[in-house]
Amino acid sequence: MLRVIAILVTILVLILSYSAHAEEVSRAQVKGLDEQVQEIKSDVLAIAAELNELEEKLLYPSHTQVAVFVSLAEGEEFSVDSVGISLNGEEVIHHLYTFKELEALRRGGVQRIYTGNIRTGAHQLEATLIGRSAGGTDFRTTENFTIQKEAGPGIVEIILAQRAITFKDR
Repeated sequence: MLRVIAILVTILVLILSYSAHAEEVSRAQVKGLDEQVQEIKSDVLAIAAELNELEEKLLYPSHTQVAVFVSLAEGEEFSVDSVGISLNGEEVIHHLYTFKELEALRRGGVQRIYTGNIRTGAHQLEATLIGRSAGGTDFRTTENFTIQKEAGPGIVEIILAQRAITFKDR
């Protein structure tokens, strides 16, 4: 009888030690899988960034590309509701501003509002600003500008002010 008990105890100890070992192996496997998943996520993010860059180069080749940026004139206290941009009489973007975007512009930020393709030569750019003065009065300002597109990327900065919109062609 003692022999049977000793054999049962031995079997029980072996089963428990095997169970503990299996638990250790599965924890190690889980940790290894977690590390592999993190590596795969990093690889996917890197590939996505490369694809975005390649897509931009394909869609907007540098010799036909034009980028339009928006900034606020220094010292302006009005609130921007929206900005609309038309190129050669066709509206290309109408952007409504959030509180965070407006705060970024007020702190000196510059927003790329539009990127597109145009041929070399002269093009008409029209910017429309809808906003509210510091006193609460709604206003709307529209200005026109002629872009002289050369070979290579074109950059236009639109500087918003309550009374007038100015343009810089770079």
